[in-house]
Amino acid sequence: MAPTESPVDLVVRASRVLVEGAFRPAAVSVTGGLITAIDDIDTVLTALEDRTLPEGQVLIPGIVDSHVHVNEPGRTDWEGFASATTAALRGGVTTIVDMPLNSIPPTTTVEALDLKRAAAEPQARVDVGFWGGAIPSSLGALRPVHDAGAFGFKAFLSPSGVDEFPHLSTEQLHAAMEEIAAFDGLLIVHAEDPDTLEHSPAPEGASYSAFVRSRPDASEQSAIDHVIDAVRRTGGRAHILHLSSAAALPAIRAAKAEGLRLTVETCPHYLSFDEEHIPDGGTQYKCCPPIRDAANQDALWEALVDGTIDLVASDHSPSTAALKFAGNGDFDLAWGGISGLELSFRAVWTGAAARGIPLESVVRWMSTATSDLVGLSDRGRIAVGTQADLVAFDPDAAFTVDAARLAHKNPVSAFDGSELRGSVETVWQRGVVDAGGRLVVRPA
Repeated sequence: MAPTESPVDLVVRASRVLVEGAFRPAAVSVTGGLITAIDDIDTVLTALEDRTLPEGQVLIPGIVDSHVHVNEPGRTDWEGFASATTAALRGGVTTIVDMPLNSIPPTTTVEALDLKRAAAEPQARVDVGFWGGAIPSSLGALRPVHDAGAFGFKAFLSPSGVDEFPHLSTEQLHAAMEEIAAFDGLLIVHAEDPDTLEHSPAPEGASYSAFVRSRPDASEQSAIDHVIDAVRRTGGRAHILHLSSAAALPAIRAAKAEGLRLTVETCPHYLSFDEEHIPDGGTQYKCCPPIRDAANQDALWEALVDGTIDLVASDHSPSTAALKFAGNGDFDLAWGGISGLELSFRAVWTGAAARGIPLESVVRWMSTATSDLVGLSDRGRIAVGTQADLVAFDPDAAFTVDAARLAHKNPVSAFDGSELRGSVETVWQRGVVDAGGRLVVRPA
């Protein structure tokens, strides 16, 4: 008698499975949390569970969001790991990397990193990793945080908005870059120049256009020039966070053509909203750097398509409603940050579809490229040997955002009332629905 073949744990079949950057019919086998085979859709397989997606649903890898502010511990009334990871899961996001602020203490020491992990581990519904922070007092002591598994170090070049996370001067930026380059780490940068901001017009209450003028394109251009210079001098790696200004694109293109180790992200809100449609007093749209005009938005989309911008991450940066609407619409007083974790993938897909950009490009920007940024080659793609984080997604379903129904802690979002495309139907983590999250560390 022939030996009985051991069944795999799960087979997911679909007429459109995203494999090696293109959709095709396939059957994806999962055992022990890993993808073990990708076969023709009608291959006969022995499985404990064999699932065929209905027509209209596609199978994609889980989204990896490399820019999320969870704020726990210390400001858990703004957001926490339970609410943030629930929002992530609902949005098809299976891994997040948490920023080192606005928690208290910030993640600038090994001890603070341990506090973050202790807070996250019992609550996380998706996988969670952590960025460290580079602030003036932590310079010279970054290596231990790197060795403890942080994915890199975030620095601000202008005031961060919270006292416990001060910004680096240009001289300190170069010192941080030199220190991090010595162990081939990654510096990720909020790039706005404080001198330019100081000499710009002040915000004028509820006027959105005045708020944008207070944080001009030149502030991003100048700061990005400083980062490029630091990369050139040290040979290190740097990543520009939340690029808002298309005026900086020529310098970025030139740096990449030079072979400098520079990557760049933008965010769903810069791709979804424009200055012309933001009302005065609409502080739910406040973020730094700001959402700029429609022509600028077009240029950001073009830079994504041509590869100048490498990826899209949410920059989910929530606060309490009281802080977000402080001053009754005064942009100088309201907290700056957009809550979009649950909606980020679908918001970008909505904008991409309207521009004729295919879904596979959006997944590349928001799953594969974000995984590659942090070195997690075990996810962000459907391939044999990778973690079986899979999403059944209906790209054509339409819905209207109701902020009160979103899972993040405080029901405020710039996306409230937006008409978006896409429905997350099923999420498998390591081949299991709602398997719960794990802590992840930077690969050695």
